[in-house]
Amino acid sequence: VQLQASGGGLVQAGGSLRLSCAASGRTFSSYGMGWFRQAPGKEREFVALISWSGGSTYHTDSVKGRFTISRDNAKNTVYLQMNRLKPEDTAVYYCAATPLSGVVLLRYEYDYWGQGTQVTVSS
Repeated sequence: VQLQASGGGLVQAGGSLRLSCAASGRTFSSYGMGWFRQAPGKEREFVALISWSGGSTYHTDSVKGRFTISRDNAKNTVYLQMNRLKPEDTAVYYCAATPLSGVVLLRYEYDYWGQGTQVTVSS
């Protein structure tokens, strides 16, 4: 599976962005998909995940109620809708694919990674 993230940019605090992650390969629908982010000088952290069917989602506490992960298996794409953005959301955002089911939070549990897209939130 090859992943290509897009949709990042510069936005003012309180604004919105929608990230997309396009996947190649016929097996996209069999993978759980996650979003991670990495701010300068910090470790890459988990943001959200969605099951292969889209029936289950999980968001880290800091983004609950503001971010929403979704997927369209017909388009081989996963999305991250980000609303009410804060300066502390500034980071490079990565999408990733995991063959595991359940709440998959650790980076090593994801087999494939996109190249990342920069999100910058100004105050």
